[in-house]
Amino acid sequence: MTLRLGYGTNGLTDLRLDDALALLADLGYDGVGLTLDHMHLDPVGPGLGARTRRVAHALDRLGLTVTVETGARYVLDPRRKHGPSLLDPDPDARAARVRLLKTAVQVAADLGAHAVHCFSGVTPEGTDPDTAWKRLAEALTPVIDTAAAAGIPLAVEPEPGHLLSSLADFHHLRRTLGDPEPLGLTLDIGHCQCLEEASPAECIREAAPWLRHVQIEDMRRGVHEHLPFGDGEIDFPPVLEALDDTGYQGLTVVELPRHSHAGSELARTSLDFLRKAAPSCR
Repeated sequence: MTLRLGYGTNGLTDLRLDDALALLADLGYDGVGLTLDHMHLDPVGPGLGARTRRVAHALDRLGLTVTVETGARYVLDPRRKHGPSLLDPDPDARAARVRLLKTAVQVAADLGAHAVHCFSGVTPEGTDPDTAWKRLAEALTPVIDTAAAAGIPLAVEPEPGHLLSSLADFHHLRRTLGDPEPLGLTLDIGHCQCLEEASPAECIREAAPWLRHVQIEDMRRGVHEHLPFGDGEIDFPPVLEALDDTGYQGLTVVELPRHSHAGSELARTSLDFLRKAAPSCR
């Protein structure tokens, strides 16, 4: 098996989407992690269907596969990063996030994407854990139903500082919801290094049955900072070997959202690094 590598558009926000996709194809990437955001494929702007069809044609022409990501910082609220979340105390605000995720599922279906990525959000101040988990389960239920109807996996990401921050939290959610078939996992390799007790390679092997999307970058223990490869502490050959051994079928997407100023060069050097770290990436 050969791992399929992608690069996240949240690390290419200084480029037009057409230019970003062409760059990745020219470099030799297999696909793209497409964040729905105002500068690329705006999920709340007019004419989304027509714009999505144009992106689908571009992906097909360039031979790129895609995973749809929903981590845009201010796509719903220009004043609150990642707001509103699935945990917002205001039901109408939570409903706005649910609508975004359901829209993302439809976009993913129209693009032929591998999965839709999402996360829980930070627990609001004054909200107890039981209430937060209940809100999350209730908010995700209609999204999972939409994903099931579309045949698109919903891949929840454990995010440091969020309610759902670890693999254990993902399994808690999965059991709470009754282990629905469309619910899968986004595993960020850096996050494993940052906060999981197991090594990133061990996390991959543990998570393999639910793995639907992978994000990859370097990181240091206890510090949630996405770093270019070689700037952190991760030993990557065992990580890439574990992904290959598990038979993971989706994209492994480089995730450098704070390095867009150097995105074109980092896209090149990241691909070179990963190809040298594992023959399965060639």
